[in-house]
Amino acid sequence: MSKVLVITTSLRQKSNSDLLAQHMIAGAKDAGHDVAEISLKGKALRFCIGCLACQKTQKCVLRDDAVTIADAVKDADTLVFVTPIYYYEMSGQMKTLLDRLNPLYTTDYRFRKVYMLSVAAEEEDFVPEKAVSGLQGWVDCFEKAALADTLFCGGITGPGEAAAQQTALDRAYQFGKGLA
Repeated sequence: MSKVLVITTSLRQKSNSDLLAQHMIAGAKDAGHDVAEISLKGKALRFCIGCLACQKTQKCVLRDDAVTIADAVKDADTLVFVTPIYYYEMSGQMKTLLDRLNPLYTTDYRFRKVYMLSVAAEEEDFVPEKAVSGLQGWVDCFEKAALADTLFCGGITGPGEAAAQQTALDRAYQFGKGLA
């Protein structure tokens, strides 16, 4: 099976997206995948400065946790980004990380499939569209990769509230079982 890397991007304690990610990870493991998780909680991530030195060296000139995360991303077969939806978009820390993965463009990265699990207080189907579009834009820069699927769990607001949302937890588990 695949070597799956799950990147959780919420910085909130008792994060609903983290709770859903744990159920997704359980489903992926039950499907036989080798799963690793990286949380952005406590990570130091500086903004990309646009120098493009990484296009020649495959290394970022900034020294922070994004460098280690990029190495893990490069070696994964499958990526899953987990994000809360803020103002109808992915979390700012997720966008910052995506920008900092720029050194991977010119490398022989392994990942072929990219997924996204998102959660928001709002329930309407359109809520994650901009976040999905933003991730699709990033994926489009990697010729060998594709955005394979997304899962949106809406109507979940307060810290830890997802623990009582059995339907959402079940959907996250099944999403994990369906990773390729």
